[in-house]
Amino acid sequence: MTLHQDLLGGPPPTLLPEDPAPTAELAAGVAPAQVAADHPTSSLAWAVLADEAWAEGRVIESYAFARTGYHRGLDSLRRNGWKGHGPVPWEHEPNRGFLRCLNALARAAAAINETEEAQRCQQFLVDSSPAAADALS
Repeated sequence: MTLHQDLLGGPPPTLLPEDPAPTAELAAGVAPAQVAADHPTSSLAWAVLADEAWAEGRVIESYAFARTGYHRGLDSLRRNGWKGHGPVPWEHEPNRGFLRCLNALARAAAAINETEEAQRCQQFLVDSSPAAADALS
């Protein structure tokens, strides 16, 4: 994986550490709710729950799951040097749970007419990772 340096002197990309347990459990077919209960700091587990709820038309639950994963992701980003801005590359697999939650939160906020939140989250996604915004649109 190649991550490009910001030639304008911006902050370096934030790369979350790998958390293999939730990924492996989800791949093995463990229910996402169980994975989230066993690994509540895993944004990936919350993203899967948000996407499943969305697919089933449960918008408010999707919003709640996405909001939880988003905040867990912010906590993790801060613990790993993020200062509130800068790249969070989609290309780095462990970042994807947070980015998926951010996208799911924007989507659900738009669905409940929380327009400012939807726009803020969508812009945050684009600013963090244009590749994620493209991949998730």
